[in-house]
Parts: sequence; structure tokens; C-alpha cells
Amino acid sequence: MTPFPGRVGVLPRCDRRRVPLRMGGPAALTRDKNLPAVAAAALAATADIGHDLRKPQLRLRRFPPGEPSPGVAKGVLRTMAELVYPPVIGAARTLFKALDLKFDIAGTDHVPRRGGAVLVSNHIGYLDFVFAGLTARPAKRLVRFMAKESVFRHKVSGPLMRAMKHIPVDRAQGMDAYKHALSALRSGEIIGVFPEATISESFTLKTFKSGAARLAQEAGVPLLPVALWGTQRLWTKGHKRDLGRNHLPITIRVGEPMEADPAEAAEKITDRLRSRVQDLLEAAQRAYPVRPKGPDDTWWMPAHLGGTAPAAPGSIA
Repeated sequence: MTPFPGRVGVLPRCDRRRVPLRMGGPAALTRDKNLPAVAAAALAATADIGHDLRKPQLRLRRFPPGEPSPGVAKGVLRTMAELVYPPVIGAARTLFKALDLKFDIAGTDHVPRRGGAVLVSNHIGYLDFVFAGLTARPAKRLVRFMAKESVFRHKVSGPLMRAMKHIPVDRAQGMDAYKHALSALRSGEIIGVFPEATISESFTLKTFKSGAARLAQEAGVPLLPVALWGTQRLWTKGHKRDLGRNHLPITIRVGEPMEADPAEAAEKITDRLRSRVQDLLEAAQRAYPVRPKGPDDTWWMPAHLGGTAPAAPGSIA
């Protein structure tokens, strides 16, 4: 699919006419077989923003690559994110209800109600950022995730990711993303990070990068460990997505905030963080209400639990 050529800005306007956001309707979205269903549902929801008369509408404008959106201050960007993000969450919840997913989420009281934090989660499926972000909703917080830059160039996900203030990560120029995340943390945002940097095909923890610890240290904010289990059954690397009404359970555990002392080596903090996430992951696995139905259904279980998922270097057995 052809990505957007250039930067997309989201600007408010008011109009007395009833004019929808022209980005294509749900039918057009769902024709793309490569489009994540949650993205399609989310965009369909945001396409309805501003239909009421005399209320703020959203319109998309293109800007050349690298050129800042004119007249858009940080406060306006935050306002736009607050407008776009909740409808996307609502669309995701509608999709999850349609799929009849069975959620078991514990520990959301650990999410700080104000101030910055680095949310750190294991990574086992393509929709993990959606599920990890749900943990902050009881605290009425929004999580800004760091995601690979290519997602922001996609013609559908790009405008949404930018509007929600998620942070693009170009692995060749990672310092830009680091500075962006640091600034957001200092302004009181929650930043989401997958320290394994990629999906673990073994469904066990891979080696953690130290970036999350360094961010927390420099910003003076806590680390918030999170573990997901069951999300790999919906859609993960090397397997077809299963977005049918199969009543799949999703188990999520949130741990107590963990301080990141600037005097401590980032590598040691990262080791302790990984241990915390491992404990939460094991708790989520113990609480998971189902087991493989038979030999053909063992792919989503790690080898040390009797499954047939491949082993991976750096995984915890």
C-alpha cells in the first residue's frame, strides 16, 4: 500500500455545515485485507467526529516531510490527541465486544493518576499496544506508545498515530524518538515502551533494551511493569490473525510502580524491571482460564509450558 507522502497535521475548525471528515467510510476500509481490523474500526469511528452542527471538526492537511505544521502549538496538539484518542479507544472496545473477548485485568490501581511514567510491557502480538493502553483507562490516563516509524507512514494508521501523539521510532536515528519521549514524560505523559523491541515468537521474555530505564531515570518518573497473555492468539508474527467471535480470554497484570534511581546503573534497573515483568507474566499465565484444546492448538504456548512455540535466545525457561 502507498504511504502518505509527507507529514500529516490535524487541525481544528468550525463549520456551520454538516460535513463529515473525508477519509473514506467503513466499507472502503474493510476492503483492505492487510489492514488491522482494530485500525479500520478506529478510523471508522474518528470519521464521524464533527458531524454535529457548529461543533469543532477535524480535517487533515498534508505538509512536506520535516516541515512543522504551521500554527500548531503543543497545547493544540494535546487537545487534538484528547479529541481523537477516546473515540479510537471506544472503537477498539466495540470491536473487542463484538469478538466477545473475556478480559481479566488486575493491578490498574497502580497506574498513577497524574504525572509522567514509563509503562513497560512484554510483546507477544500485533495488538499489544491497544491492550496495554487499556490498563490506564481506569485512571483516566492515555498512553503514548513508541512505535516503529513505518507505522506512521501507513495511509490509514499514520494519521491516527500522529493525531494520538504516539512517538515514531526510526532505528537509524533513535535519539530523536528518545528526546521526544523524554519531553513528553517531563510534561506529565505516560509513555509506553516494549523493551524487547520486537514480538517474541517464543512468547517468553527476550532480552530487554535499557532505553526505558534511561528514560525513567532522566525524566525522574517511575517505571510501570505490565504483562499481557492471550493477545498472541488474536494476531502475532508467523500466524494468521483470528478476529472471529471465538470468546478468547485476555489476561493482563499491572505491577507496582518501580523507581529508577539516577545513581543506579541503567542495566541493573533493566534487570530488575525484566524480573518484575517476568513475575507478572507468570501470574497471568497461571490465571489464564484455558489450555490448548489439542495437539493442533499448542502453538500459542511456550515450550517450557508444554507448548510448541519456538525457543528463542535470551528467553526465560
